[in-house]
Amino acid sequence: MTADASNKTSTRIPEPLASRRADRERVPAMRFSPGPATVAVASLLCLLIGLLYLALQIRTVFSDQLKQEYAGLVLEAAARAQSAREQVGVWQRMPAGHIADGRDYAADYRHARAELARHLTSLAALVNASPSATPRIPPAALSANANLAETDALLHDVSTYWHAQRDADSADVRLRIVHVARTLIGLAALLFCLSITAVGMYAKRNRQLAGRSHEFEHASLHDSLTGLPNRRKLLAVLEEAATHAGAAPTTQRIAVLYVDLDGFKQVNDSLGHRAGDEFLVAVSTRFREAVRKTDLVARIGGDEFAVLVRAFSSEPELADIARRLIACVVQTDEQSGIGVVRASVGIASFPEPVDDYRRLVAAADDAMYQVKRSGKNGYAFVAPAGRPAVS
Repeated sequence: MTADASNKTSTRIPEPLASRRADRERVPAMRFSPGPATVAVASLLCLLIGLLYLALQIRTVFSDQLKQEYAGLVLEAAARAQSAREQVGVWQRMPAGHIADGRDYAADYRHARAELARHLTSLAALVNASPSATPRIPPAALSANANLAETDALLHDVSTYWHAQRDADSADVRLRIVHVARTLIGLAALLFCLSITAVGMYAKRNRQLAGRSHEFEHASLHDSLTGLPNRRKLLAVLEEAATHAGAAPTTQRIAVLYVDLDGFKQVNDSLGHRAGDEFLVAVSTRFREAVRKTDLVARIGGDEFAVLVRAFSSEPELADIARRLIACVVQTDEQSGIGVVRASVGIASFPEPVDDYRRLVAAADDAMYQVKRSGKNGYAFVAPAGRPAVS
């Protein structure tokens, strides 16, 4: 075996592994597309987290403000102690045992030392009572005979430390107030997004309900097989057309052509209902194409149809429409290769000879049955005397 052959053999992928890898490559990547409900839940969780964070920040701000006020009390006490220390220094510079104007400066010095000890005791009470870990003031520094140099160092250290503590607390308060403001802005934006999401969900639900309502209304007024209006829709449009015709300045005539398919039962019996349904769909399409757009073609039921003519000028115009409808049935029959289906058409018009539009469909139906009794495959008008004229 040559080196090239061995290299080819060594780099060949075993068939099962290759097929498994190809299957993995063909697996479509799953895409996560969050819907309005998912966005709303996530936004609510973010809102709750933001409110919790805001509460913690506000609590910390109050705590820092208390610390800042506490530091201010300590600094005020330190300032009073420092003032007492300066008074002690004034009396300390007086000559020992010196009495002037009947005043004993030594007694005043002792009083000043006692006053300094009292202020230091108050300062120590505040410092040592601090809840945070702060440098404590030892009891030895509170004595009236304490070393003044040590007292000066103590007051300096206390003032320096608590000034820094107050400044740090003040800076922390300012920083947390900024955080609170940003959190409030974020929560306001989140609430706005929640509102927009809720409005979007509400609008989408309304559109869905409106679409379903429209679908239900359409289904209740149309035939599910052919898509043509049904009897209910026909009667509603007929009433509207009759009302409009009665309100017109000049009397406008309307008419109904009732169409029944002759021999259609044989199609279902011999070829099956599927072939019959296909025939009905095809002839319905031709019916729509054979009339004007203003006219209405409806499926009354089974193999019966009706055409509402909203306006016409003469009976020959209706006769022409009837002939076109009969031709539609003949063409559909020939195209299907059946050879047995024809049409009988009854024609009734309002306000003459039918003076009540609510009887138009029944009158046209009666005229259609007269055609059937006269040999089928034709059309007939309702005569003024109430008897249809067969053509």
